[in-house]
Amino acid sequence: MTDRAARSYLTVTELSAGELAAVLDRADEHRADRRRRDALDGRTIALIFEKPSTRTRVSFEVAVVELGGTPLVLSSRDLQLGRGETIADTARVLSRYVHGLVVRTFAQQRLEDLAAHGSVPVVNALSDHSHPCQVLADLQTVRARLGGLTGVRLAYVGDGNNVAHSLLRAGALAGMHVVVAAPGDHAPDPVVVTEATALAEACGGSVAVVDDPVVGVAGAQVVYTDVWASMGQDDEHDARIATFRPYQVDAQLLAGAADDAIVLHCLPAHRGQEISADVIDGPRSAVWDQAENRLHAQKALLELLYGAL
Repeated sequence: MTDRAARSYLTVTELSAGELAAVLDRADEHRADRRRRDALDGRTIALIFEKPSTRTRVSFEVAVVELGGTPLVLSSRDLQLGRGETIADTARVLSRYVHGLVVRTFAQQRLEDLAAHGSVPVVNALSDHSHPCQVLADLQTVRARLGGLTGVRLAYVGDGNNVAHSLLRAGALAGMHVVVAAPGDHAPDPVVVTEATALAEACGGSVAVVDDPVVGVAGAQVVYTDVWASMGQDDEHDARIATFRPYQVDAQLLAGAADDAIVLHCLPAHRGQEISADVIDGPRSAVWDQAENRLHAQKALLELLYGAL
């Protein structure tokens, strides 16, 4: 069985605004009721991890099982992905064995190549450029805590990385006002900012990039941060700590946000670096709901891709 008619999910802009809302609605239903479903009955989904993972691996593996499918977890040690065999050939072969690929990798192009040459859906479980599954859980969390998304002001503080890229796109699609506060040398990709700006104009939101964290969080209803040094940036660790120190989300910075602002972090967190312990473990933190929602949002996404939503 193949799924030639099914689609891939490589960036959040693969979804329309209406589809995004439908996925979030369904994710809420999954959160309220964990009963087994059958959207993936008879299907095997390969979960390919070229980077180590905790939340992504566990949430996707459980999601596939709870949708009636069989997860097949593979690491870079198990495959010749791009080593000794082209990515195109790997995509063609795996498409004959499994019914979908969930891939956590480095370059976005690897995902594009898998989707282009395979005949089953490919889901981006994280690349250096984008983290589109994470932002589904993020928006589900914001919507549950604040009652909606339209017009909500979200401030992302720190490195203009894959999470920032996906927040810009998803927030724009949802009609939110997204501000990224990052040092100039670590600002988001201008191409992503331009794309998100056009989306925001069409959907009633806005996007902005600033270099002052105080300006960024002013009046924000959601304050979001991520690690300063991602996987593969170990040699930059010390320099990044020095650069990003003024961007720590602590009680002083949070005081400039809205009185009822919530705090998000995609985890893993380094207390005392990008976020202070009293903030991530404090009453404004929605981080643990956010982490749980990875499971529910990904179940809804898989249902959409396989025609069950």
